[in-house]
Amino acid sequence: MSRCKNGVIEQTYILSVDVGTTTIRCHVYDSAAKVRGTSSRKVELLYPNPGWVELDPDVLWSQFVSVVKEAVEASGLHMRQMCALGISTQRATFTTWNRKTGRPFHNFISWQDLRAADLVKSWNKSCLLKTINGFSKVLYFLSRRKRFLAASAHSFTTQHISLRLVWILQNLKEVQQAAAEGNCCFGTIDTWLLYNLTKGSVHATDFSNASSTGIYDTYQMCWSHFFSSILSIPLSVFPAVVDTSFYFGQSDSSIFGVAIPITSVVADQQAAMFGECCFDVGDVKITMGTGTFIDINTGRKPHASVSGLYPLVGWKIGKELVLLAEGNAADTGTAIKWAEKLGLFSDPLETEMMAKSVPDADGVCFVPSFSGLQAPLNDPHACACFLGLKPSTSKNHLVRAILESVAFRNKQLYDTMLRETRVPVTTIRADGGVCNNNFIMQLSADLLNQKIYKSEFVDMSSLGAAFLAGLAAGFWASREELKMLRNAAKIFKPQKINGDFEEVMCTWEKAIRRSLDWYN
Repeated sequence: MSRCKNGVIEQTYILSVDVGTTTIRCHVYDSAAKVRGTSSRKVELLYPNPGWVELDPDVLWSQFVSVVKEAVEASGLHMRQMCALGISTQRATFTTWNRKTGRPFHNFISWQDLRAADLVKSWNKSCLLKTINGFSKVLYFLSRRKRFLAASAHSFTTQHISLRLVWILQNLKEVQQAAAEGNCCFGTIDTWLLYNLTKGSVHATDFSNASSTGIYDTYQMCWSHFFSSILSIPLSVFPAVVDTSFYFGQSDSSIFGVAIPITSVVADQQAAMFGECCFDVGDVKITMGTGTFIDINTGRKPHASVSGLYPLVGWKIGKELVLLAEGNAADTGTAIKWAEKLGLFSDPLETEMMAKSVPDADGVCFVPSFSGLQAPLNDPHACACFLGLKPSTSKNHLVRAILESVAFRNKQLYDTMLRETRVPVTTIRADGGVCNNNFIMQLSADLLNQKIYKSEFVDMSSLGAAFLAGLAAGFWASREELKMLRNAAKIFKPQKINGDFEEVMCTWEKAIRRSLDWYN
C-alpha cells in the first residue's frame, strides 16, 4: 500500500507485536505479508514463590517499545511509513493499577500461575457452586438454552483470571481499597499496553481477550454481572470491550516519534486462528508452542461444554461475530524444554531422529502436567511423571514418550471437541514452534486421521494481528486477499490407521489416571 505525502509517494507497512509467554516479538509486514524487519526479546518471567509466575509491567512496556523501534530500524524503513499497529498478546495474564497515577499495584500474574489453586479447589467443592450447577440444570431442562447448560457444568480453573483476581483482592489491601473507591483499573497485557501507548486515555480491550478471562459472558456479550457479584469483583475495574479490528486510538507521538494508529488488539490464539484464515465454520487450528491450543470455528453460537472446552470470541468486526470452542494442554513446549535442561538432548531438533531411532517407547509413558491437566480431565493437582521405566529404558525411549504425549493430548482434545461440538471439521491447520517436529506432526495426523496443513509462516499470532490491523486501516481489502497470501509449507497425511495406536493410547491414559490429584 502506498500514500502520498508532500507530493512524494511512500510505501506503507503494518507493525505487529506479539507478546507471547516466552518471547515478545515485532514484525514489519509489507502488502505481500512478507516480513521486512523484525526484533525480539525474551520475556522475563519471575518466580517469587513456588507455583507463582509473574512479569514486571514496567519491564514488559520497555521491551515493547524497544522491539518496535528495533524492528523498524532493521527494516531500513521510517516510523512514519508504519500505517497501523496490531497487538497480539498471551491471554489471561493480568495486572491492576491506580486509575489516577497509572502505577501498577503488583506484577502481572501469568496464566501459568498456580497461587489460586486452593481457591479453585475450595470453590469447586463449595455448596454455592453446586447449587448454581444444580439450579442451572433445572433451567436448562425447562428452557433448553445453552447458557444454562454451560452454567450447569461450570467449574473454576487456575488458567482463568477470575480466582487469581479474587486472590489479589483478598491479599493486597491496597488493591481492595482502590477497587472499593473506584480507583482500580484491571487489565490484561493488551489493556496495559493500550493504556501506556495512549498515555492513559484508553482503558479498553477487545472481545477475544475479554472472553479469555473467565469473567466474561459470551452468551450476553458483557462482563458477567453474576460471577462478578458472587466473587465480589467490582464491575468498575473492568475495561471497555470493543471490536477486534478497530481504531483504538493512536500512540502518543513522544513514544515512537510519530503517532501510529492502533487498529487491532487480539488474544494470541484467536490471532493465530485469523492468521490461518480459519474463517469458516468447521475450520480447526492447532497451535503447539509453550502449550497446545486446539480451536474450532463454531460460527455465531457459543459452545456449551460439559468437559472443560471453553467458548471464546474469535473476533468481532462490526456485525460479524465468530465464536470458537477451545481445548488446551498447558505443557507442550514446556516439557520439551525441561527435557533439554535435563540433558536428554542438546537441541530440540535432535528429538525427531531420537524418537524414530526406536520402534516404540518400550512401555514408557510421559504425563505432560507441570501445570496440571486441562480439558477433558481438568485437574490442577495432576503431576508430570514418567511411568513404566525399566533397566532397558534409554534416552531415546524417554524422548519418544515425551513426543508421543504431545500427539496423544492432541488426540484427546480433538475427540472431546468432535464429541461436544458436533461441528463437521473442514480443514486442520497447525502452527507454533513444536510443529517443526515432523514426528509429532505425523503421529497427530495418524491419530486424528486427518490431513494437517502446517503453515509456512512462523509467527502466526503476529500475522493474525497484522491482518486484523491491516483490514481496519485499508491496507488489505478483503479476506479473500488474505487467503491468497498464505500457503501451507507442508501437508501431513494419515499413514497409519488409528487402531495401530489403540493399545499404547490405552496405556498412556492409564498413566494419566495415576497422575491425577497428586498434589492434593
